[in-house]
Amino acid sequence: MKVLVVDDEKDIVDLVSFNLKKEGFAVEKAYDGERAMRIIRDSAPDLILLDLMLPGIQGMDVCRMVRRDPRLSYIPVIMLTAKTDEVDKVLGLEIGADDYITKPFSVRELIARIRAVMRRFESGGEAEKKKTFSYKGLRIDYDSFEISLDGRKIDLSPTEARLLIFFSKNPGKVFTRSQILDRVWGENSFVEPRTVDVHIRRLRAQIEKDSDNPAFIVTVRGAGYKFAAARE
Repeated sequence: MKVLVVDDEKDIVDLVSFNLKKEGFAVEKAYDGERAMRIIRDSAPDLILLDLMLPGIQGMDVCRMVRRDPRLSYIPVIMLTAKTDEVDKVLGLEIGADDYITKPFSVRELIARIRAVMRRFESGGEAEKKKTFSYKGLRIDYDSFEISLDGRKIDLSPTEARLLIFFSKNPGKVFTRSQILDRVWGENSFVEPRTVDVHIRRLRAQIEKDSDNPAFIVTVRGAGYKFAAARE
C-alpha cells in the first residue's frame, strides 16, 4: 500500500517514511500543499498522512479538495499536526479527515493508527475505486459521468451529477447542507444552504419514481440527507 506523507518539516517526513518503509509500505513525499495535490491527482495514494500547517495550500484545504473530487474522495486522510486545540481537531474531522494525530507522536502509535484506518477502508475503499456504481437499477459510470436508470439514460446538470456521485460514494452516511455545499460546491462558493434542497428536488425528479418516497436520496429529519442504502 502507498502512503503519501505531507509535511513541511523534512526531518518528520524522513522519520515517518523510514518507518513506513520498514513496515512494508510504499511512500511518496511532499513538503507543501501544491506538490501534495499533484501527487494525489497523478497517482491516487492509498492513504494520505497530512500536516495541518503547510506552505501554500493548507492541509485543511488539501483535505477539502480531496473530499470534493469524486475520483479521490475515497482516499483516507490522517491529519498530523502540532495543533492540539479541540476546535482544530473537530474541524479536521468535519471536513473529512479519518483520524487526527498531534505532534510529538509515537511512531508505533502512528503505524497502528494507519493500519486501523486502512482496515476500515479495505472493503469500502476498494469499492470506491470501481469505475461504476449500481443500485436498484441506477447505474453511474464515474469516468464518463453517464447515468442511467433501468437502462434509460438520465441527463443531469453538472451540479446534479456531482451531487449524485457524491452521495453514491458515501452510502448510508448523513451529511448536513453545509457539508454538502463544502464537498460539492466548494467552500468558496457563495450560495445559500437551501440551494442544496433545490438541487436535490431537481435530482429526485429525474431519478426517483416517487419523489415523496425516495428510494435513493433520503431526507434525515433535523440532520440532512443520505444515500439510502449500501451498494449491491
